[in-house]
Amino acid sequence: MSDATTEPIAFPFPDPPSVCDLPPELAEVRDGRSVAEVRFPDGITGYLVTKHADVRKVLVDSRFSSKVMASAAAAMSETETGKLMNESLVGMDAPEHTRLRKLVSRGFTARRVESLRPRVRELVAELLDEMETKPRPVDLVKNFSLPLPVRVVCELLGVPAEDQDTFHAWSNALLGDWQQVVEKEAATVALVKYFGELLEAKRKAPADDLMSALIAAREDDDTLTEREIIALCIGILSAGHETTANQISMFLVQLLRHPEQFAALKADPAALPQAVDELLRYVPLTTTGGIIPRLTTAEVELGNGEVLPAGAVVLPAVATANRDPEVFEDGERLDLTRAVNPHLAFGAGIHYCLGAQLARIELQEALGALLERMPQVRLAVPESELRLKPASIIRGLESLPITW
Repeated sequence: MSDATTEPIAFPFPDPPSVCDLPPELAEVRDGRSVAEVRFPDGITGYLVTKHADVRKVLVDSRFSSKVMASAAAAMSETETGKLMNESLVGMDAPEHTRLRKLVSRGFTARRVESLRPRVRELVAELLDEMETKPRPVDLVKNFSLPLPVRVVCELLGVPAEDQDTFHAWSNALLGDWQQVVEKEAATVALVKYFGELLEAKRKAPADDLMSALIAAREDDDTLTEREIIALCIGILSAGHETTANQISMFLVQLLRHPEQFAALKADPAALPQAVDELLRYVPLTTTGGIIPRLTTAEVELGNGEVLPAGAVVLPAVATANRDPEVFEDGERLDLTRAVNPHLAFGAGIHYCLGAQLARIELQEALGALLERMPQVRLAVPESELRLKPASIIRGLESLPITW
């Protein structure tokens, strides 16, 4: 356990000067103590875990509970948003999680996801066609990075084309500024109602989409309830929209920061899948460097001998784990040719990202098309003028003006 005389560190750490960099304090913790007691803005204390082996343990060891954290959050709120948090896959432990994930996997198959690639390619082309008609510079975030994942999720779930603009507006409200509580709750209520009505329509007239597949999913005599399907659909939207949208823009900025590697990738598009995985490792997904906290249900010892007490809030810092020099050679350097890459960008264990393969497809197709159609793409403003979205846990740019 940490030295009782050591004061908890204020967390999250201040933003670094550049939107592309991690707070240096994260690496200092990883390369020093590796586990730090921190104090969150609400006054609660917890532990920041930073090394790859320890972060992976937090993600896979059942003594680090997601359900307890989600239940505590839901208990503080009678809102639809709070209830859904408690009903989502990310807020469950085994055996509830095992049952639900098994049923979901019946519909969300690798074949179904891969079959979306040609349609993703078409959607990418449509958005780039629209961009090319606009005066330059063009904001990549507004015109490409944000709309693409929403259109893909709509295609996946079977949301009719005429509803997609409204759906997009709800999605933006749901995943925007975390301080806009009223707007988020209104969007959640609207989405629950919308998916409930869509579910009834799919029951009467099934189609070749994920919602229809979830309705039909069966394991022995077990099926998904209406509420479970609705929570899953909103979870897929939440997990697959903001994250992928922000990664498209942030990945491009990093490629422009490394012109030699960018040029090599343009010369060898077949290397794109490996390059995307390296960008997933290197580019932090969240502003804090960590992902969803866990709560210890028992005393747990980590690799450095640090003992975390039962009932402790634990934040796994995936961003620093993904650069751990004990696992990644020259881990602080972007290397698009990196062959061995056991990154944790999609998590690990039972909560490994359900949409990991879909995210890879979107990122590969988006970056591949940008490289092919706009090989001279470049920032239209100095990097120092780029700004992260305020009050957002997911690390993303407010805008990304580009020209080509």
